[in-house]
Amino acid sequence: MDFILTGFRMAIELLLHGDAETYSAIFATVRVSSYSMTVSLLTGIPLGFVLGYFRFPGRKQVRVVVDTLLSLPTVFIGLVVYAFLSQRGPLGEWGLLFTLPGIAIGQTILALPVVMALSASAVENMDRQLRVTLISLGVNRRQLLLSSLWEVRHGVLAAALTAYGRVMTEVGISMMVGGNIKWHTRTMTTAIALETNKGLFAMGVALGLVLLAIAFAVNLSVSFLRKRV
Repeated sequence: MDFILTGFRMAIELLLHGDAETYSAIFATVRVSSYSMTVSLLTGIPLGFVLGYFRFPGRKQVRVVVDTLLSLPTVFIGLVVYAFLSQRGPLGEWGLLFTLPGIAIGQTILALPVVMALSASAVENMDRQLRVTLISLGVNRRQLLLSSLWEVRHGVLAAALTAYGRVMTEVGISMMVGGNIKWHTRTMTTAIALETNKGLFAMGVALGLVLLAIAFAVNLSVSFLRKRV
C-alpha cells in the first residue's frame, strides 16, 4: 500500500514541477487527438446525418458495415495503418510512419465509425413529425437540413464525446504506428504502459491523473453546452 501512496505523491510532484518527459507525452496526446477528432467530426457528422436521414439503395448494408467497424480492435487498425505507411506499403513515400500525423490517421479510422453510427442513430430517433412541420412552414431544403441537425445536437455531442474517449485511451495504434518514441511520438497511454512495466509507477499515475482530468473537463464542457443549447 505504501508504494501506491508514494506513487501518487511523486506523480503530483512530477506534474507540479513540470517534468519535461511527462509533459512531452501530454502534449503529444493532445496534438494527435486534436488532429484525429477534427477530421472525424468534420467528416463523420455529415456522413452520419446522411446515413440516418435519407433513404437510399444499400443504406442498410452501409449501416451494417459502419456498426461492424465500431468493434474494430485498435491493434488491427494499427497493423493495417502500419502496413500502408511502411516503406514497403503504398503510402510509404509519405514518411508518416512513426509520426504524430501517422498516429492521427489510425485514430481517425477508430473514431470515424463512432461519430457516424451515433450521429445516424440520433437522426433516426428524431421526431418524425418535425420534417412535416418544417415543410408546412415553408422552409427550403437547406433550412430543413440545418433545423434537423440542430434538433439532434445533443446526440451529436454524445457521439463526439464517445469518440474522443476512444481516441484518448487507445494504445494499440499509438504503439504500432507511432513506435512509442521518447520526446516524439510517446503518448500518455503508451507512456503509462511502458513506464509501469519499467517499475516507474509515479509517471504512470501522473499521466493517468491527467487523462482523468481531461475526461472530467470534456464531460463538464459537454454538460455546460447542453444547458446552453
